[in-house]
Amino acid sequence: MSDSSNSPLDLAALRQRIDTIDSDLMRLISERAECAAQVAHVKTADDPDAVFYRPEREAQVLRRVMEENPGPLHREEMARLFREIMSACLALEKPIKVAYLGPEGTFTQQAALKHFGHSAISLPMAAIDEVFREVEAGAVNYGVVPVENSTEGVVNNTLDSFMDSGLHISGEVVLRIHHHLLMSSITRQDKISRIYSHPQSFAQCRKWLDAHYPHAERVAVSSNAEAARLVKTEWHSAAIAGDMAAQLYGLDHVAEKIEDRPDNSTRFLIIGNESVPPSGTDKTSVVVAMRNEPGALHALLEPFHRHHVDMTRLETRPSRTGAWNYVFFIDFKGHVDEPEIASVLEEVRRGAQDMKVLGSYPVGVL
Repeated sequence: MSDSSNSPLDLAALRQRIDTIDSDLMRLISERAECAAQVAHVKTADDPDAVFYRPEREAQVLRRVMEENPGPLHREEMARLFREIMSACLALEKPIKVAYLGPEGTFTQQAALKHFGHSAISLPMAAIDEVFREVEAGAVNYGVVPVENSTEGVVNNTLDSFMDSGLHISGEVVLRIHHHLLMSSITRQDKISRIYSHPQSFAQCRKWLDAHYPHAERVAVSSNAEAARLVKTEWHSAAIAGDMAAQLYGLDHVAEKIEDRPDNSTRFLIIGNESVPPSGTDKTSVVVAMRNEPGALHALLEPFHRHHVDMTRLETRPSRTGAWNYVFFIDFKGHVDEPEIASVLEEVRRGAQDMKVLGSYPVGVL
């Protein structure tokens, strides 16, 4: 007896069911967009300068989607679909403008699109301090800057920019970084004698390069996207870059995922002009200048230990106010509006030479 489970009749019925579901999805997405438009109308009626994008609200929605996802799609895949729906609904009223460390095709742009969705308007900037200036001037709503890599550590330019800025951190994005060796269609793989990339990417792929291209010249450039652009017209060169740059410049893959550590990831910060209310699962970042005296570091850290506040990062940078003085960048779990966190920060403030809260923001969902 033959198996009729894949018969044309059953296949046609399944396709018809998919068409019906697609129609229902379109109707429900349209209803959601209409509801989002009504929310915007209510907001502008009360305040003409109302802010449509609320980081804490979007984090709550995405968390709920991941918690309630019935499968078979992975919970993060389902959240990414909702991320794009929310991005498109928001763009109906007022698309978000986001500045990022460019040029086009960088991992920072990829982080911006991951966080805000593809309906956001992303604008490349040549340097991290330019991203800060664009947000401070109000030319864009938010900025996206890299802050640390799991292999190479912190991005000092970002930390230094916070010391002179009044902007708030409003979110974070953690991006798995996969490096590929790319070449143009006019390049022969056995003739590669020069490789372009950003210095950090060379560092993250050092062992692979030593094993596979030990004699190739390594030329450091301003970004991986710039490296991809350069090799587009060179017959003997290759670039280390990611998927966005490969697609943008139409490059071929010589080798994929050549990073030395498989867990290689970069954390990016979202910067804006407004503080963010609690979302329920938050993180706070502060910068603290301590007096140059014995026991200063212990005095800084002791309140966190005593109040059982989970510190997730501690970085030190030289102070600009005097030789041999240092400032500390600290990340910890919790929101400044929580009484326990407020108590810790008040104790730290009393013992510090200076302290600035950079922001409380939702822990990265995607």
